[in-house]
Amino acid sequence: MAAVTNSNTATTQQPPSPAAANTAITQLVPLPTPELTTDEMAVKVVHKRYEGLVMVRTKAVKGKGAWYWAHLEPILVHNPETGLPKAVKLRCCLCEAVFSASNPSRTASEHLKRGTCPNFNSDSAPGPNPISVGVVSSSPPPPQNHRKRNSSGGRRGSGFKVNSSETTYSVAPITMIEPPRFSVDVSYPTRPDSVPAFSSATVVTVSGSGGGGGLYSPAHHHHHHQQQQHPQQQHVVLSGGKEDLGALAKLEDSVKKLKSPGSSPGQVLTKAQIDSSLELLANWVYENCGLVSFSSLEHPKFKNFLNQLGLPGITRRDLAGERLDLRYKEAKAESEDRIRDALFFQISSDGWKAKVSCCSGEVENLVNVSVNLPNGTSVFRRGVFTGGYVFSKYAEDVLWETICDICGNNLEQCVGIVSDKFKSKALRNLENQHHWMVNLSCQFQGVNKLIKDFSKELPLFHNVTDNCMKVATFVNTKSQIRHSFLKFQLQEYGRAALLRVPYGGGGGGGIGRVEFEPVFQMVEDVLSSARALQLVFLDESCKIVSMEDQNGKEIEEMMRSQFWNELEAVHSLVRLIKGMAQEIEKEKPRIGQCLPLWEELRVKIREWCGKYHINENHVDKVFDKRFKRNYHPAWAAAFILDPFYLIRDISGKYLPPFKCLTSEQEKDVDKLITRLVSREEAHIALMELMKWRTEGLDSVYAQAVQLKQRDPISGKMKIANPQSSRLVWETYLTDFKSLRKVAVRLIFLHATSCGFKWNSSLCRWAQSRNGIDKAQKLIFIAAHSKLDRRDFSNDEEKDAEFFSIASREDDVLNEVMFDASSL
Repeated sequence: MAAVTNSNTATTQQPPSPAAANTAITQLVPLPTPELTTDEMAVKVVHKRYEGLVMVRTKAVKGKGAWYWAHLEPILVHNPETGLPKAVKLRCCLCEAVFSASNPSRTASEHLKRGTCPNFNSDSAPGPNPISVGVVSSSPPPPQNHRKRNSSGGRRGSGFKVNSSETTYSVAPITMIEPPRFSVDVSYPTRPDSVPAFSSATVVTVSGSGGGGGLYSPAHHHHHHQQQQHPQQQHVVLSGGKEDLGALAKLEDSVKKLKSPGSSPGQVLTKAQIDSSLELLANWVYENCGLVSFSSLEHPKFKNFLNQLGLPGITRRDLAGERLDLRYKEAKAESEDRIRDALFFQISSDGWKAKVSCCSGEVENLVNVSVNLPNGTSVFRRGVFTGGYVFSKYAEDVLWETICDICGNNLEQCVGIVSDKFKSKALRNLENQHHWMVNLSCQFQGVNKLIKDFSKELPLFHNVTDNCMKVATFVNTKSQIRHSFLKFQLQEYGRAALLRVPYGGGGGGGIGRVEFEPVFQMVEDVLSSARALQLVFLDESCKIVSMEDQNGKEIEEMMRSQFWNELEAVHSLVRLIKGMAQEIEKEKPRIGQCLPLWEELRVKIREWCGKYHINENHVDKVFDKRFKRNYHPAWAAAFILDPFYLIRDISGKYLPPFKCLTSEQEKDVDKLITRLVSREEAHIALMELMKWRTEGLDSVYAQAVQLKQRDPISGKMKIANPQSSRLVWETYLTDFKSLRKVAVRLIFLHATSCGFKWNSSLCRWAQSRNGIDKAQKLIFIAAHSKLDRRDFSNDEEKDAEFFSIASREDDVLNEVMFDASSL
């Protein structure tokens, strides 16, 4: 951790006690902050909501949000007695009216769109924009009222022009005795090079709206006036309505082709340009494996698109044939070259632990086997499809076959394995059989499992789960309560939905075998609907129902006790652990960071215990149990050997942080180092370790390794050169003949196995084909491209996030920052 580098205390030669070690390593993490009073929290909540509204409005004004923010402005309302802000309101910039800020979208609809605001012009509101094409006639168009619309959304009397390079067509509503039932707001942009099917004196007319299509309508009068001015014009009626315009355009194209048979539409490309374009297209399909189907390339409109660009069509057979084989060979050769250049590597396998896609809900059964290189990059090796439960022995065989396939006779080239499963069996067996290997469990999975541990062993989680299930079952099953709940949800948040209940949990009885993730979704639903639930039990009609029902009485009494505080405590802890796990997944820490990361998490959980008055001893026992199950002696060794964690003592030396280790962890360092070197070098390595402990690293090199810079994306301070820790051992610390061999092989090891994410459709898509060989080639190409771009995201998740931006902004605006003390 970064905080380690700022500590300036001297080390001791004797191993410290566990208590002293914990105290020392605690210095690596931030100190707890004092709690705020109730009034200060309320002011903070109001300010936070106000700042959120201002941020959203600022984005909207720049064109990245809802239209109504141009007319609505958030303001702070202050308490006249204390002068402190007490609420956030929305003020209409047009009429100065003030409204609640709970639902800006509803305010805009009721105040602006429905005509309540006297100064609002509906032209500024979003609506269907007619396509303006061609040259407008010199005569003025009929007046239009944009406020009044008919049943199909078209504008009354909305005539328009269709222009080509040779002539102009005036398309106006057809003259009819009776108005049609449906209006047609039509506009058709013709191609610039199209040839008209009619003469320049032809006026093409389609059936229009009911308001402007009568015999004595303004549009008809205007059109009749034009005919009087141009007696040579021929009035042609398109009886098929606007659908005839497409056929009319085709007719124009046919006429043009017949008149100029030698002309070729679109641009003409050279053979080299065509080949290059098709190669780019094929690579795009391969690299988006599972998202883009081969059949979609034969869609008529896609073929038409290629034709407009001057490109020939591309078939499924072409994509899945020689072109695919060639691209696979190129990717495979690049991967082999990069592995061959490295002196050693680490195998990473992710997917043994079944995962459920957050987008589709389907179980993903594809294992990624990748190779982590010392320079910080990774290359894909193979994909393994699994069906259902995977036995440890099978995983062990797959991993060892992969190592032998890469290394040949030089098996020590593989330093170790990091995997999301099988730490106690497959990984341990391989490590015991091959003394040079360091096999680790994924820390993203390890931290996440803390949630499962707490949900099983903390009574608090059982109480909250049982209580939430009672609330959700009562609200969802009692019709009167459910009706009121949905009504108040819509009133408070602008949306309504039933509370989610985990499958198999509706009958009560605690968590049981129910996974905690769906339980947490229920907890989030109850917490986010706190205000609506409170209003339900204050409603007179619901009070009668709840008084007549024993469960209703219990729930009402429960909500007046510690229910909300306990609910918020569970939600807070789960969010804390999930946030830490997501940070680990994103940053992909090295093995030397494991001890500081777990100590940082320990400190945050102790702060949580103090805030919610939870028994710290019980929580510590659960935490320590999970820590020991994840711990590996290589954590301590890498922490000591990584120059990034050196501590400057009072004499100015940068020394390894032995004082942060317990006595057992110090012994682990000695044992691991002697195991990783030959028997002849063991005593030399231990002597060099003592030298490293007393002399450390030159201050200039230590400061260069520990140099940090601000990340432009996240804004956090990060290591400027992550490879410098290993490079110092390889180039500068050459006096440590044996110890440096261990250091360079340990420092680069990854502590997580989570890499890129597959699209949920990939497994189903690949296994549905008979040719598994082609599927494997496509997977290899796609994975190789993702790792090369360092793109670890999931396209489906990105799409879901993109399409939920608007609704998420509304949720942020509508969400009431819940304060348990107010209920």
